[in-house]
Amino acid sequence: MTGPKRGRTAARRAVPHRLPLRGRLTLVTTVVFLVLGAGLLLLNWLSARQLIEDNRYLVVPAVETVPVQPVDPTAPDTTEAPSPTDPGLPDTGLPDPGLPDTGVPAAPLTPAEGFDDFQDQVLTQVLTRSLLLLLVFTSLAALLAWWAARRSLHRLSQVTAAARRISTGSTLDERLGLTGPHDEVRELGDTFDAMLDRLDRSFDAQRQFTAHASHELRTPLTLQRTALEIPLAQGRVPDDLKPALHRALDANARTERLIAALLTLARSESGTRSSHPVDLADTARNAAAELADEARDAQVRVTTKLAHAPVAGDPALLAQVAANLLANAVRHNHPGGTATLTTGTIGERTFLDVTNSGPVLEQRDIPGLFEPFRRGQMRTGNGLGLGLAVVRAITHSHDGTITATARPGGGITVHLDLPRRAEPRPPR
Repeated sequence: MTGPKRGRTAARRAVPHRLPLRGRLTLVTTVVFLVLGAGLLLLNWLSARQLIEDNRYLVVPAVETVPVQPVDPTAPDTTEAPSPTDPGLPDTGLPDPGLPDTGVPAAPLTPAEGFDDFQDQVLTQVLTRSLLLLLVFTSLAALLAWWAARRSLHRLSQVTAAARRISTGSTLDERLGLTGPHDEVRELGDTFDAMLDRLDRSFDAQRQFTAHASHELRTPLTLQRTALEIPLAQGRVPDDLKPALHRALDANARTERLIAALLTLARSESGTRSSHPVDLADTARNAAAELADEARDAQVRVTTKLAHAPVAGDPALLAQVAANLLANAVRHNHPGGTATLTTGTIGERTFLDVTNSGPVLEQRDIPGLFEPFRRGQMRTGNGLGLGLAVVRAITHSHDGTITATARPGGGITVHLDLPRRAEPRPPR
């Protein structure tokens, strides 16, 4: 990627908040209404002005112009000022023209000037009232556009919410089933449902194939193990062949563990499970007891902080979760390391935490550890790479979440969160 393109991409990602689609539709509709309304207002104002000008003759009659004799400024003024006591003049209350003038007297308006003043006042008032009405109707248009956009995009929000739930869940059973008019949103919802149907069939076929193949492989593996163990037990194998037989038995055992893990993974991803009351504290305690010898051999100290943690689910699968998490903490550790199991409840949620020491991991590498057959580059042990993948699948099938955080001093902390089981109240 070139420098300018990378810079543009970073600039787009740097925008913390963008106007949502509903807001953009409302803004565009309001701006269009405002521009068109302003154009219509301008045209109406110009039309009114033109109409008034075209009908001027109805108000201001045409008059003949009379030539005015030029006045000689050097000639003496022979006109006599009217006497203020002249009874022929009405008392207007204006200053006496015979006295010294202190201002310019207001000249009477001609009909044309009066019409122009009337025209200016009318057009000004029309423009002012039109602007006020335009602002009022623009506000109403914005509200209506917001309501229409919200109503139109409501089903699109349903599609988004359903897609988010399905992407974070463990099954593809949910469908949108949108109702309403057959518009673009309805077409999008139907297409989304058809895609989910195909994905569900594909994943179901994959799970069935994995389960059937794993089940069919168990029988020949059992026969192979028996065929190798009987000669060894009877002492009929030469000493130079015993190492080879033991390696074959180890490979057989590893294959059986792999098949068992695949069966568990397929079962947890199938979405079909039983639901019984389970206490995660008991499952963690049993896992610590089962792995006590392995932890002792690995020189890893296991500690527990177990509080009552009621959940509802498949007891065998939840026991597998605790066993896999603790086995992962013990096997990917170092001599003298520690592993801690903690259970409890917070509000309506139940949690199981497993913290262990070990090699230093990068946080960006943590999500890959939950993928099947994926292992960290610095991790040790002879694991199959399915332990955390099985844990994640079981957790999602029980409507839970699982997160892992790299510890600064080495190792990880895995946090398992499940819905808390509602327990019956004791009788009073």
